[in-house]
Amino acid sequence: FSFGMIAIIVVFQPELRHALESMGKSKISNLNFFNFTGEHMDEEALMKDCIAKVVDGVSELSKHDVGALIVFERETKLGEIIATGTIVNADPSKEIIGNIFFHNAPMHDGATIIRGGRIYASGCFLPLSENYDISNMLGTRHRAALGISENSDAVAVVVSEETGIISMAVNGQLTRELDPVSLKRKLEELLINEKPDPKKVKAEEGKKADE
Repeated sequence: FSFGMIAIIVVFQPELRHALESMGKSKISNLNFFNFTGEHMDEEALMKDCIAKVVDGVSELSKHDVGALIVFERETKLGEIIATGTIVNADPSKEIIGNIFFHNAPMHDGATIIRGGRIYASGCFLPLSENYDISNMLGTRHRAALGISENSDAVAVVVSEETGIISMAVNGQLTRELDPVSLKRKLEELLINEKPDPKKVKAEEGKKADE
């Protein structure tokens, strides 16, 4: 019996990992009993600082027409996406973002994932959008940003390598020509002020599982 249980775990390891990733935050962690005000404020301060540094980094890249794709993970866990890249797990800064997306850098063409206010992974591959109405003027980065926003509740920030224009994708919609002030405001609204609806996230995950 013990051998059989171990065999099942080994054989179905990818499926079990996917199931655990899809669960997101556990119900226990969402109980008010564990939701201390101090911890909540610390998380907000951490994310606010992260947003400010990401905006600084993106703004600098925009000035020099350096392409970039940064994804903020929210309730939907991006474990499978992270597995395609390289774990960084570093505090965000303008310098680190610049090094990641520097021309010809090893992780330049992939996406960087922000998890818990930290640069968690870089060089990640994202699913491309299946929306055929997307303008031909938009390149692979924009299609990838839309793709991840269609398949999860993540927020993706894109810098065009051709024009330096900053865009943001969320819920399958792309907002273009953002300046640093408007980008920071929108990110704070989505990542700090707005709380994703757990029922909506669960429904989306159920839909993906059915597919």
